[in-house]
Amino acid sequence: MTFYDRLIAETTAEREGFLHIPLVSHSVRHGAPRQTYIAFLTQAYHHVKHTFPLLALAASRTHDERYQDALVEYMEEERGHEKWILDDIQALGGDAAAVAAGEAGPACRIMVAYAYYAIEHISPYAMLGSVHVLEGMSVLLADQLANSLRAKFGISDDIGFSYLRSHGALDQEHVAFFRSMINGFEDRAIQDLVVAQSKMFYRLYGAIFHELGERADLRHAA
Repeated sequence: MTFYDRLIAETTAEREGFLHIPLVSHSVRHGAPRQTYIAFLTQAYHHVKHTFPLLALAASRTHDERYQDALVEYMEEERGHEKWILDDIQALGGDAAAVAAGEAGPACRIMVAYAYYAIEHISPYAMLGSVHVLEGMSVLLADQLANSLRAKFGISDDIGFSYLRSHGALDQEHVAFFRSMINGFEDRAIQDLVVAQSKMFYRLYGAIFHELGERADLRHAA
């Protein structure tokens, strides 16, 4: 069994828990209101804008040159993706300027803060837990979600879905790159750390969707 296979196997419960979050499972199957999608994009903006700085921080905190090279490659790929999110928000009638000037919700702030903490105080390899969860869930769900939302909104093009589409099935290269990179880690301590951090980030990322679901319920109740 490769380390990637072990990582997938040992995070099954956390991944299934994420997929069964009511907002996630319902939105993938049936879509969601436009305002809920914009609320999701808003939180995505506020954590994606930290991807490049977090990758740079991890690269600066490790002496592992193979890992550094991989992080630098990720940095080139991920740079500026938060701008796509603002474009999607504007295209769907949201206020991109207000989103950019605003704050993330509590769950998103906690996830981002933990990512910085983990890199600085646990290990630079902790970043791999975040990459595994965010990239993996995007590839698994992004295209399905985009299709369901388009049907819900009654639109025939991909205007407003550039972020989702860029992280959908076409992002398989990132997953292949990640798989190849982590399979190069033979140190059991590093492997254990990546598994533990992946479990943590499933919980932290999932909390964002629990929070979004609660807000959607409150709006519906009102």
